[in-house]
Amino acid sequence: MDAFAETPDHHGAFPRLDDEQIARLATYGARQPTRTGDILLREGESSSDFFVILAGKVAVIQDERVARIHGPGRFLGELGMLTGQKEFTTVVVCEAGEVLAVPTWRLRQIVAHDPELGDLILRAFMIRRSMLISSGAGLRIIGSRYSPDTHRLRQFVARNRLPYRWIDLEEDKEAEALVHNLGITAAETPVVILGGTQVLRNPSNAELALAIGLPVPSVPEDVVDLVIVGAGPAGLAAGVYGASEGLRTVVLDAVATGGQAGTSSCIENYLGFPSGISGGELAERAVIQARKFGAHLGVPAEATSLKRKNGHYVVGLRDAPSIEGRTIVIATGARYRKLAVPRLEDFEGNGVYYAATRAEAGLCRGEQVVVVGGGNSAGQATIFLSEHAVSVRLLIRADDIAQDMSRYLIDRIESNPKVEVMLHTEVRELVGPHALEAVLAEDTHTGERLRLDTRAMFVFIGADPCTTWLASELALDDKGFILTGFEGGLPLETNRPGIFAVGDVRSQSIKRVASAVGEGSMAIRLVHEHFARQGESR
Repeated sequence: MDAFAETPDHHGAFPRLDDEQIARLATYGARQPTRTGDILLREGESSSDFFVILAGKVAVIQDERVARIHGPGRFLGELGMLTGQKEFTTVVVCEAGEVLAVPTWRLRQIVAHDPELGDLILRAFMIRRSMLISSGAGLRIIGSRYSPDTHRLRQFVARNRLPYRWIDLEEDKEAEALVHNLGITAAETPVVILGGTQVLRNPSNAELALAIGLPVPSVPEDVVDLVIVGAGPAGLAAGVYGASEGLRTVVLDAVATGGQAGTSSCIENYLGFPSGISGGELAERAVIQARKFGAHLGVPAEATSLKRKNGHYVVGLRDAPSIEGRTIVIATGARYRKLAVPRLEDFEGNGVYYAATRAEAGLCRGEQVVVVGGGNSAGQATIFLSEHAVSVRLLIRADDIAQDMSRYLIDRIESNPKVEVMLHTEVRELVGPHALEAVLAEDTHTGERLRLDTRAMFVFIGADPCTTWLASELALDDKGFILTGFEGGLPLETNRPGIFAVGDVRSQSIKRVASAVGEGSMAIRLVHEHFARQGESR
């Protein structure tokens, strides 16, 4: 039996390039001989080259074991190679031969300008990232399930589609002993371990982003054409179209690309994806597309202020230099609305959650969970969580589930034996000394109160606009959403010329991914029209 038998392809994750494709790549790189034991990629380090195996074999090492074997025609790497992130696995030559080394900056050009090769590589990279996430490879987060900072970090890496494994100090006594032996105090947890060697003690999101290689805010010294604040579907669409039309474009987001849509496990009604697409994957594709056209992206970069200066605008950032733009597109979306119940803050991140990602799903295995809300976000979360939990109770304030939810979601919920829909029901109390143990809910028709034992409640009851950072700079409606369409101004333009609002943050917007993308792309045409009105050419 061959000790180095190749790993079979997995739905296009490990395709084999033909001679013609390799010849095209060879014009961008150089051939290099390999010896047994050579390390081509190392976990925790950035790679400067994209490798295609020409002869011999390599082993992909994951968690100190051989996860895969690849031979001639296969290429190495995953999505992080395109986005500048550090490697999550180590690749070692196990059979001497030869490789083609293509600089990663050249690879980005190939993906951008060679449709056949680009699509093949990108698809493989995205499948490999999903496989890494599912396998629990990547960085390690060691922390207590009762720690808000543990939840913050887990949510941050999940929202940014980073592969990781969480080790719960409450259940893993060996991890607890390891932390103690390293001299790490309780106040310094959670701990993040990168590449098996680098240890971060309760890092901020920005510190972790820098360590892992996420794009830090790129702040040009001069004034750019367009600053986009918010990297949800609307902001990313504006970034793609702005950069593709020659505007010097910067896209910033406080947490992660994708916005609220990025937390959706499957968007099934988005045009062109009949089998659905996760919000995270949609965001990843858009980020690569925006970079292809030259947009600068920065995450995390939280906007804190907006001011007028010398005929242009200045966006102040937390923990980073401010950035100046001739025009601004605000796409900050909305943050999750909270239930008006006592002690809610005591349980946030410790039983009460506002997103249903893989991070939260891991807490639901073998558990009974509660979802609160009657819109599409609540419906999508219910379906996703039912794949992990023993049961899901969906609490809806309205008398009819069809009032705010799409039919395709209703059909799937009603046919799911693990889901119980509770209409005209509201949460009144949360029970538990430190962590959530139960939810007290009331039937608003009968007044009957029910105790629902659960360790996880997910709240999707709408959202409030992320506009507090704007202070009094822009006109807002009575709910805090940005007003647009003033007399004499352009569509989507605010009361300040050259500042546009798109997506969920805009007053009277349609809360759908497709409409947000449409507004983001439309805003760029309006930016050009603004320049024309100002007598400026682009």
